[in-house]
Amino acid sequence: MPMMDESLERHTGSDAGFAASAGGAAPPLLSGLLTSVETISRATSPGLPCGEHQHEDDKKRYRPRTFSYFRLLPFDVEDDSHRDAALRGILKNLYISIMAEDFSPGALHWTRELQGWLNLKFEMTRELRARLAHLYYHLALAPGLDHNTADRFSRMTITLTRKKHYLKPGEDLTFDWRPMWKELKALVLPSETASHQGSRRRSSKHLLKLCLHASSYFDPKERRAIVEELLPFFSTSAMSNAYIVAAALNAMLPTSPAPPTAPQSQPSDIFPTFFHLWSLMNRSKAFDVCFIDIFSRMARDYLGCTHVPFTEHGIFTREQSDLIFTAILRLTEIPVGQANSPYTSLDYGAGLGVHLEKDKSKYPVPYMIARWIIHSLSPLCLEQETSILANLEGLMESIDTFFHPSNQGSWTGFLAQLTYFLTDIFVSRWNREQSGELDVPPERRINDELKKRFVLSLKEVTFMGIFSKSSKIVNYYYSALQGLAYLEPDLMLPGALQRFYPSLQGLVEVHRTTSSLCGLQMIANIMSKHKGYRCHVTALLALSLPGIDANDLGKTQYTLNFIQSVAYSIPFVPLARQDDKIHDTSLAMNWVQAEMERMEREGQDVKICYDQELTDEDEANILRSSTAGLGEFVLALLGKVFALLENLPDASHLRSGSPEDNVINTLPAALTPLFASLSPELFDMALEKLAAFVSSHVLHQARDAMAWICNALCKVNPEKTLKVFIPMLIVNIRNEIDYNGAASDRSSGTEVLPRDRALVWHVSMLSMCVVHVGAEVLKYKDELFGIAEYMQEKCRGLPTIHISNYIHHLLLNLTHTYPIDNALYEPDRVAQGLDVHDWGRTTAPSELTIKWHRPSPAEIRFALELFESQAKSAAQRIEQLMSDEPPVSRKGKNKEWSDELSRSLTALRLIISGVSTLFDPIRASGEGRTQGANGAGKSDADGDTMMMEEDNDPLAEVADDDELERQFHYPAGYPLSPKDPVYDRIHTLREDIGRLLSRTHAFLNANQEDDVACFTALYATYRTWITDVGIERSAHPLERLVRLYKADISPFRISGLRKVYPRPLLIKRADAYQLQRVKYNSAYRKKSDLDKQLLLDLAESCTSSYADVRRVAQGAQDSSLKVLLGGRPLVIPVVLERLRKALQENDHDRIKGGMYTLLFTTLIKTAIRDWRFAPDLMRLYIETASVDKASIQNLGSSALYPLFEFGKPLERMIIFDRDIVEAIRPDEDCSGTIKSRNAFIKERRTKVEAKKAALGLELTERARESHWKVANRCIVFALNCTLRFDSLGNPEFVDLIANGANDQHPSMRMNYLSAFSALFTAIDMRAVYGHDYRNYLTEKEYDENKTQISVPTDDPDVTEKFLAQFENYDEVNYFVDCDHPGWLVWGKELTVCRADPKPFVAYDEVENRVREQIGKIITRDWFKKCFDYLKQEPRDAGSDRFRMQNAVLLMNVFDLMHYGKTVATFEDIVELVKEVYGDGGDKHQHRATAEILGALLTGSVDDPKDIRDKVWKFAAPMMLKIIADDLTPDTLSYWVSCIHVIIDGKDPRRFRELIETLAGFRLDLNSNAAFKESAKLQLVDLIISDAGWHFRHEKPILEDCLAHIDHPYKAVRESIGRLVASIFRTQYHESFKDVTTLLEQNKAESTIGIRAYRPSQEFSDAIKDVFSRIEKWRHERTPGQHTPSSYTSGSKTVLIWLDCMLTSQECIQLVPFFPDPFIDQLLHMMDVKEDPELMKLAYHVYRHLPNIPFRSGEDEAFIAALIRVGKTATSWHQRLRALVNMQVVYFRRLFLTQPAQRRMLFDAVGDMLADPQLEVRDCASATLAGMIRCSPAKIRNPIIYQLKDRFELELRLNPMPKKKVPGTDTPVDTQRQIVRRHAAVLGLGALIEAFPYATPPPKWMPEVLAGLATRAASDPGVVGKATKAILAEFKKTRQDSWGVDQKYFTSEQLEDLEGVLWKSYFA
Repeated sequence: MPMMDESLERHTGSDAGFAASAGGAAPPLLSGLLTSVETISRATSPGLPCGEHQHEDDKKRYRPRTFSYFRLLPFDVEDDSHRDAALRGILKNLYISIMAEDFSPGALHWTRELQGWLNLKFEMTRELRARLAHLYYHLALAPGLDHNTADRFSRMTITLTRKKHYLKPGEDLTFDWRPMWKELKALVLPSETASHQGSRRRSSKHLLKLCLHASSYFDPKERRAIVEELLPFFSTSAMSNAYIVAAALNAMLPTSPAPPTAPQSQPSDIFPTFFHLWSLMNRSKAFDVCFIDIFSRMARDYLGCTHVPFTEHGIFTREQSDLIFTAILRLTEIPVGQANSPYTSLDYGAGLGVHLEKDKSKYPVPYMIARWIIHSLSPLCLEQETSILANLEGLMESIDTFFHPSNQGSWTGFLAQLTYFLTDIFVSRWNREQSGELDVPPERRINDELKKRFVLSLKEVTFMGIFSKSSKIVNYYYSALQGLAYLEPDLMLPGALQRFYPSLQGLVEVHRTTSSLCGLQMIANIMSKHKGYRCHVTALLALSLPGIDANDLGKTQYTLNFIQSVAYSIPFVPLARQDDKIHDTSLAMNWVQAEMERMEREGQDVKICYDQELTDEDEANILRSSTAGLGEFVLALLGKVFALLENLPDASHLRSGSPEDNVINTLPAALTPLFASLSPELFDMALEKLAAFVSSHVLHQARDAMAWICNALCKVNPEKTLKVFIPMLIVNIRNEIDYNGAASDRSSGTEVLPRDRALVWHVSMLSMCVVHVGAEVLKYKDELFGIAEYMQEKCRGLPTIHISNYIHHLLLNLTHTYPIDNALYEPDRVAQGLDVHDWGRTTAPSELTIKWHRPSPAEIRFALELFESQAKSAAQRIEQLMSDEPPVSRKGKNKEWSDELSRSLTALRLIISGVSTLFDPIRASGEGRTQGANGAGKSDADGDTMMMEEDNDPLAEVADDDELERQFHYPAGYPLSPKDPVYDRIHTLREDIGRLLSRTHAFLNANQEDDVACFTALYATYRTWITDVGIERSAHPLERLVRLYKADISPFRISGLRKVYPRPLLIKRADAYQLQRVKYNSAYRKKSDLDKQLLLDLAESCTSSYADVRRVAQGAQDSSLKVLLGGRPLVIPVVLERLRKALQENDHDRIKGGMYTLLFTTLIKTAIRDWRFAPDLMRLYIETASVDKASIQNLGSSALYPLFEFGKPLERMIIFDRDIVEAIRPDEDCSGTIKSRNAFIKERRTKVEAKKAALGLELTERARESHWKVANRCIVFALNCTLRFDSLGNPEFVDLIANGANDQHPSMRMNYLSAFSALFTAIDMRAVYGHDYRNYLTEKEYDENKTQISVPTDDPDVTEKFLAQFENYDEVNYFVDCDHPGWLVWGKELTVCRADPKPFVAYDEVENRVREQIGKIITRDWFKKCFDYLKQEPRDAGSDRFRMQNAVLLMNVFDLMHYGKTVATFEDIVELVKEVYGDGGDKHQHRATAEILGALLTGSVDDPKDIRDKVWKFAAPMMLKIIADDLTPDTLSYWVSCIHVIIDGKDPRRFRELIETLAGFRLDLNSNAAFKESAKLQLVDLIISDAGWHFRHEKPILEDCLAHIDHPYKAVRESIGRLVASIFRTQYHESFKDVTTLLEQNKAESTIGIRAYRPSQEFSDAIKDVFSRIEKWRHERTPGQHTPSSYTSGSKTVLIWLDCMLTSQECIQLVPFFPDPFIDQLLHMMDVKEDPELMKLAYHVYRHLPNIPFRSGEDEAFIAALIRVGKTATSWHQRLRALVNMQVVYFRRLFLTQPAQRRMLFDAVGDMLADPQLEVRDCASATLAGMIRCSPAKIRNPIIYQLKDRFELELRLNPMPKKKVPGTDTPVDTQRQIVRRHAAVLGLGALIEAFPYATPPPKWMPEVLAGLATRAASDPGVVGKATKAILAEFKKTRQDSWGVDQKYFTSEQLEDLEGVLWKSYFA
């Protein structure tokens, strides 16, 4: 049926758009039928659902598509069978490629095709999608696959699983988590996996990305198994393990509901343990984020799960939710009083856990928080006193002052995002619940009451944030405002209008006005839909007009955006009829005026509900009346715009992205919808005004902007506008040329001469009037053609470019496909006449019809004539200019010739891109003339014949996957058929132009080599000629359209709704899809001979000696290569040849050109991987190292990084499960194809490897005799080419690097050294995996010394027995190197190492050959040289440290020596080491010795006993002796690193000699060598920290340290403090017997798990003992003593110890000791004035206390102690310091403190206002203000009134005492009375100060202020001073908002205030 329509309509040109829109004007019934007959399997929503299609659709996706892409296209599209055939073809080829192991390019190419298929919005069945996802997931993790390929596969997995409405986790698709964990584990727990696997690991970034997507498809039934697998790795003893496990849990754990039967998988089973883990790492931000993330995903996924109880806290309990809110409060990092951050630097210890951390910019923390809160909300929150909702309200109220624009800081962005995400997720949930997309049990669904309370909780903060001064921040609030207004218009819009009206009237500062305009833009659409509010729209439009102002372009832009947003929402049609009683605006004006007054009266809390206030009738009348003013508005707007344009700065100074530029771009965007929604009368009016302006003005600088505006008008109604514009402009143009002599001579330069400006103005207008207006231009064909000819003939100079541009636009208009439909409503709606109810109405995508423009034959003929005549004349000019007698001299001084030529080239370029859609990519590739356009004749699915010829050269290691041709094309509306004469004609013309260009290139190179301008124009034309085939690619039409579309929809986007956009935007979306199809078809094409010729021209110019020419040529070549298949192998040899020649001639410029072209454009990938060119490239690259020019050297070094992989081995073997691939097996048999392809791949591998080996040998030879710069590069790449698993490396290479390790040049030495180490690693690797690569990939390691033993978990003493082993050095059964087994929970198995290792001798002849060759080179002499270099002074201070790479190499060499392969013997080494160390006087001797001894000791640890003992017998004593006697501050760090390298991560029993000696160290009080003592303590500390909880000899050390805490030397004391902290930290472990027990016990204990870090008895005793000694010493010290005493020294040691503990994860172990003894003791220490260091330290530790996360209930004693000190301490300093911590502990624990404690705190602070000491009173006032400010309203309000009454009473009861006659009375009472009075004033002041930003001021405030002013302001002394300060501060913070605030005071109160601040500030 549609077909019939098409054939009828095809020929009438102007109506071509009709049929295309599937019966746009057909009667409704018919169009209903049409949709169901359509061949598209998609149920269009309201149409006639047709049974089978419905069913079909269900198989593909869960939610039908909103937008019917195919129905709306202007041409016929393929049917489903064609798409499925294409899909089958793609999958067949994919199958063949994978089975033939042809991954790159094969599988990658087909993956890209599949991606293209999906991008065109085609659908596959769910079942097939799941199979593909499974396949790609499997391949992405396949061992042996190249990294890049694996990354592409993982991206494809993500694409296939991204949207949940295709595949539901669990039902349609489940991934196995184990392979994913295997990869991740290898990354983060290397000790747990096979050795030497590092080189084939994927990058953590890609793996993590894949894991985060895949984890939602892991099976929730496996949750328990994942926990079971991960938790045994948890340990805080080696802290990174804790981070690794937490991050892995977060990345891996599936959070969807597990079935009720699954054991220990429900939230109530798992959460307590998670909270317990959380509490094991206190003070860590990463942990807070991690657990909030897990909990928030759980909350989201469990929302609809019925078998898990859901309460007012969601699936959490109250305790849990309070803890999470406390963490949220911590994360805001809002500062409190004088507290420091709640986090410490622990997170730096995350180690490898960093690899698993989510990227904060992609996964913002506020998003996680918001997700948790919103998905835990339900109507249950409304009934309960405490709930998630109440907590959210509390949170917002307590931090609301931090939202205020004047209060900015690190928290600002966080809070803005939080507000935005809360709103956004809530809106999304509400919409999806309403539409039924979210399946939520009814009792959990958001209801109106909940919605209302939610909006109220965010309302105030949003209105504050919206006026923020930072543009990034404010955007979050605009979106939040939009979401909240959408949810509750009656709550948000009145407040918004109340704030925006005054701003628009200019009563406040500028940024509030711009904020108001942006806010209005976001809510205009919502306002236009709602009764009553829409009556304000026209008033707001009128008020916004002054915003268009050339002096403030930012504001102008926002005003235009607002107008645009309104124009998309309402029709600009006056609805007031002349005969009605409503015929003018008076009714509306009066109403709006009244509303504004009402808002001003009621202030910010204005309540408006138009639904009840206005009857529908009245409202409609007001609205009609308001539209009567639209005509005036439009005229006023145009007037404003003209004024703006007249004042724009000159366009030549514009940079893109400048404010002027933005405004010019915004004008057409805003005016198009405006013109489109005008009624016919208003349109005529606007047209008249615009035409008059254009013909009478010439504003040169606003030319483009004006042209865009004309275009906006023409697009809307071409018929009316062209009738006016074309004749007018043509007459003006002729006049300019004929009478004013415009463009009459050849001007050069870029400035338009004043004489020509009018001409250029009119030409610009004309060119914009004829684009995108459709077939209407045919009516003016002769005039348009005539004026083009006329101008070409008459004009010279610069204006010719504008003329070419006009022709370009006209051609675009004639030949392109685009919608010519900008109306706001469907044609039938407009025909019925628009009325009030059309305001804010959107068109549903299903009702959409579009009027398209398709080129008709008449238009194509016109275009061809124009193209031909213009191209010929331009070509003729070029020929003339290149002839022997050019019309202009080439020698002319002002470059006229070059101007003329470049302008003609530009004309050609514009003409070609104008008709680009008429070129057929197939014909352009020079292929047969018989084939159909767009590949219609080429749909054979037999893919094998069509593999590219480029791919058949076995040396092209990996042709790039984008070098393969697209096989499937889909109709994209190509307008010509190859049988048309036009078709041939147009392609012939194009080819002629191509040849001409090539001739021009040759001519310029011969005659005008330095003419940059001409070359630039020429290559721009080259680029267009090659790329613009089938689509105007050079203009990036699709990208531009999509960018504009995204910007335009932002004010209309509401989460959870699908495309509820104004109709013009839906049309834009359809246009984008149409362009996407066209672009898809013209993405790549083959090269014709002419293309090849042009490419070679470009390649030649890429190495021109003029930098500008080179640059342009390289750019053009890069663009061209992206379009032409197989172009790169064509140009690479040319450029290589040019570079070789340049190097011979030492021509620096050309060398640079060659290097840039080969190494910094897209050529590099091909050049590296195609082994026809790679060796040459490498030779030349190495050659450039010797060119003596800095810029070339820099180029060479920056190219090193992309070349780094050069020559590394190919994929040799890929292990994957064939059965998974069988899932996409095609029906026919492909085994033959697979075999031959596989054979080819294998042949390619061998040939390329042979080439690499040869090159490696050549480079090896070259490295011997070259200059070090050249040699350096040779080594790097020779290593890549020669080191192979199978052959290890040729003898020449081995010889080179073994000797080279002692080269005299330091940087050569470094390179040789790393190559040598790589060689050793390769030998080991090959041996460990039994010389078989397959074992390496499957990680089958051959290691006799490692075994697994099972853990006897049924033995209750398993942990005690396990730890007891570590005490015994003599009877060792096995070594345990890892730290985590059993720390938190015992796993099933334990990895252990043999106590007497066997020697490793499993080498085969290949390995032995190399080992023996190395051994012969390693002589005593070799070692001597090597050691001498080690002790040379390093070149830069940065490398003056223990250098690990030296130690690693030596370990390898020593290992060879121990097994007797080297010439040198151990005895030689012993002598040499002693020589190196000498007398140890020089630090470099120490460093070298440390490196050598470190290598000896570390390397021999796993060796058989005899070797180990021999080495240790020599090395250990030597090292210990140095440590005992020779350490200096300079050399300590070397030895610390050395010991760390030896013992880190290994069983302490392996180093018996070291540990026994070091742990036996005792402090010597008689020694005065402070450094030696402290250095040894540091080493002990190091040993204990490294050995962790396995260190069992701590008791004597601890006793010794505690006995000497009063050590006289500072360095020693600090070391003691740290050591004590380390000992206590490492002794803690939990050791649950298995995961089940861990989960059960935590669940049994409480919903937040077991309390971590309970202090042990020994610990408590130690603390008590230490503090009792300190107390004793305190009494012994004479007050005022200046010399150090036991008290001051001991205190400092203890403070260091406490500081270490309080900043690390186990800080809560100390909580029981806070109230007593800590607080008192710390306060005493702060009182020692004589020792500032002690005071400072004590204060530092004291401030940590309130930041510690107490468990609920444990804070009571602490608060009580603070209050006790505050009220009773004798020293006022102590009372003051108690206050400091009160506010902090109050804020940090807002959600956890019990009401009783809260009351106690408030009372205490209130009482302290009357402290005898003035400083304490001031501080108490500030603290009280802070506490009130950060309390939630339901706590805050009662307290305020209570305090207000109390202080007002005190003020009355304590009048200012009268001056007495001296001697008659004791002055004590007077003093006390003044203090009480001061307290009352300060208390009232605190209430005022608590609300610095609240406008309007709270109800009680005016009275308090006036009271203070009258009663206390005139008091003498401190009272009066305090009162004045309070009032002045109030005045200062209110300056901005005083205009509003003063209305809340009575006139008497204002007078009282003025009385105090005697100048009348407040008036």
